[in-house]
Amino acid sequence: MTYDHIFLQHLQSLKAEGRYRIFADLERLVGEAPYALWHSPEGIKRVIVWCSNDYLGMSHHPDVIKAMTDAAERYGAGSGGTRNISGTAHSHVLLENEVANLHGKEKGLIFTSGYIANEATISALGQALPNCVVLSDEKNHASIIQGIRAARCERRVFRHNNLDDLRANLSSLDPKRPKIIAFISVYSMDGDIAPIENICDLADEYNAITYLDEVHAVGLYGPQGAGVAAQLGLQNRIDVIQANFAKAYGIIGGYITGSNSLVDYVRSTASGFIFTTSLPPAVVAAIHKSISILRNDNNLRTQLWQRVTLLKKLLEKSSIPYQSASSHIVPVIVGNAAECQRVTDILRQEYGIYVQPINYPTVPRGQERLRLTVTPNHTPQMIQELTDALEDIWNRLNLCLAA
Repeated sequence: MTYDHIFLQHLQSLKAEGRYRIFADLERLVGEAPYALWHSPEGIKRVIVWCSNDYLGMSHHPDVIKAMTDAAERYGAGSGGTRNISGTAHSHVLLENEVANLHGKEKGLIFTSGYIANEATISALGQALPNCVVLSDEKNHASIIQGIRAARCERRVFRHNNLDDLRANLSSLDPKRPKIIAFISVYSMDGDIAPIENICDLADEYNAITYLDEVHAVGLYGPQGAGVAAQLGLQNRIDVIQANFAKAYGIIGGYITGSNSLVDYVRSTASGFIFTTSLPPAVVAAIHKSISILRNDNNLRTQLWQRVTLLKKLLEKSSIPYQSASSHIVPVIVGNAAECQRVTDILRQEYGIYVQPINYPTVPRGQERLRLTVTPNHTPQMIQELTDALEDIWNRLNLCLAA
């Protein structure tokens, strides 16, 4: 048996289950969001994108683009290497000050992605604290899970947003033992929001560090877009706030904020930070501009929530089984990988609507879904056309309807 034969067997298994991932070859053109050009086998077709994490369309904002191009012309295309060897660009320092100020923290640290920010930080903290245990929500992102694995410390998984289960786990541990509670404000697949205040209460009671992932919340929630913790007035009760620049801010990269000593420890020891080439100054300039715009202007957030409300209202009137939650994320449950792929194929080929199927392991088997994300650029007509298309396909394929 050859090595390639083993790989092919695994791929054939994925295809048989209907969860083999096929990338759509898309061109997103400046100023034309949510439209994109799909390079299909039959030629180039114009589609409407309904699953982007660029929640506010900031990657297309003219001021953000200008900030990036101006910085590239001034500083070049790359950063020159890691910050430890090649030096820290002044733009890195300014951005770290910006995110620390945004979250009311002493210090910030930027990474090349939100994934790396979680993995590097949690692994460093878990290794630093003697006999540490991380209490992790069962629906935490893969980057948090990988960070715990890399820390090589004990992990306790508590049931999703279940305060009784979290308390039971905390109460079973030695009160003096270092503990980290890792959780997410807005869970990206279900769209639900964590009971942050209650988790903070438990952390205080059992002397645990709180580690909050606000990746899908920054830019969208709270004063100046600082996130759900800020919206609830709880930022001061969170020890580490982690987020990224690739969702509402429309660029790329991640960061943490916290106390001077904690963040400096991560900066000094985390492999994912030390050994990775830093973000190019041009990218950092674009991020900084995007944050500045969203801190000072609420219009895009207002438009987003108007569109989200309309989409949920139309789905509520239809027979489409969508999962209602208080966030901006709208999951539509299909429940079967092969059927989920069929739905998205029909949407793209017949209706010019691009949505990517979400399958295992991103969600549990039997919970396959479409993850709809509306933006300020989606018009009410587009939203109506989407719900009409979904209703037509559900009836055509005899899929399970909402009760």
